[in-house]
Amino acid sequence: MSAARDLANFLVGVTASELPPQALDHAAMLVVSTIASAAMGSGLESARIIKDMACSLGGSPRASVWFDASSDGGAKLPVVAAAQVNAVMSDAAASDDSDLRTIVHCGTPLVATALAAAEHHGGSGEDVLAAIVVGYETAGRVIDAMTAFRERGFHGSNAAIFAATGAAARILRLDAEQMTHAFALAATSTGGLAKAADTSVAREYHAGMATMSGIQAVRAAQRGYRAEERILEMKLGFFEAYGGVDGMEAGTRATRDLGASWDIVTDMAVKLVPGGHPYHALAEAAANAARDGNVDAAEVESIIASRPGMSALTGPLHPANLIDMAHSPVYFLAAGVADREFSWAHASPQKIADPVIHRLIDKVQVGLPAEADAARYRQGATVTIRTRDGRSVTSTVYAPKGSGMLGIAWADIDAKYRTLVPLAGLGGRQIEASLGMIHEFRGLAGVSPLTELLRPGA
Repeated sequence: MSAARDLANFLVGVTASELPPQALDHAAMLVVSTIASAAMGSGLESARIIKDMACSLGGSPRASVWFDASSDGGAKLPVVAAAQVNAVMSDAAASDDSDLRTIVHCGTPLVATALAAAEHHGGSGEDVLAAIVVGYETAGRVIDAMTAFRERGFHGSNAAIFAATGAAARILRLDAEQMTHAFALAATSTGGLAKAADTSVAREYHAGMATMSGIQAVRAAQRGYRAEERILEMKLGFFEAYGGVDGMEAGTRATRDLGASWDIVTDMAVKLVPGGHPYHALAEAAANAARDGNVDAAEVESIIASRPGMSALTGPLHPANLIDMAHSPVYFLAAGVADREFSWAHASPQKIADPVIHRLIDKVQVGLPAEADAARYRQGATVTIRTRDGRSVTSTVYAPKGSGMLGIAWADIDAKYRTLVPLAGLGGRQIEASLGMIHEFRGLAGVSPLTELLRPGA
């Protein structure tokens, strides 16, 4: 037996009725979050380029490109192309979800893949939600096996490809043999470097490639393509090459206690504000401290941040654009103090250029790494504001809002959707109708009624 086969045997056999209601609920939340994030990214140049490329190639019109009004009924492309375009849109604005272990954006390829595949191949709303849960579990098991791959320079897309693969395998109804080889093909099809994603729009390019390659692995395996099924755990295989870990031990970790819990419940976090997820708790704690102490920006002497493993400031110190902002922890800290909140507005050019925030950036310092309750920090942070009159106020956030481990409120997810989807040109009626449809997703016979609503003027 191989790790890929163990995973496949388990995931093929799980029915939607056997999945925890909370797992299916989180899957529906991912649909809302991913579509909302795609709306925010739909106007960005990177998304436009990938969409133009895909549309110029054309092909069988099988799945919808979200938020497209270029033709009667909106653009439709082959499943793999539509999913790639939608995934790039979702990732482009740095507003999708993250896995709190390594900040892998699983929801983007999951939702883009599941909706596109179900639109063409057929699948109910419940089928789509189950596919999302299974896809998340596939990626989560890979993440558990090699959590240090980012430290070795590899981007999260190297795990996210397994989310797309797992979701597509469910929608296309692969058997265990086929799914085993789909996982093996995905393992040897992946790529992406973290440094490129940190400093450029290569980030969303990675998301699109992971989505496309995951679907292609499933299509090939469905037709009988076979790969080295032990590629995950074998010597110089996936776990060893990307994670720098013993392959056999990693394979055991990846398949341990299957079904005991579900990663979409325990490790998923939905972004309720923009930018890199590791910095959300910094902004939240900074805003809490500023509110608790009634601190005015002009009174601030220093802003001190600490978390386990944090020893120096990273990322752009004075961000000038969306990419800079998304990877600038000092911006999150300063903005949280300046405005006593952090919201979607902080991704705007006006806020990124705010002189008050930039003055506070120069007051940010790194404190001693947090040691007390270190295990409780899941991308969490402690922030202390010191004022010129000698006051000091501290706030600790162990995990950012929107984390599954804290419980995710539908009201917060709905607010994200209502805030971001208008950016793609949808009107109030479409927004409420599509949102209501996702709330009742388990009862949908198919996904086309939803995708039809994601077209301006529909």
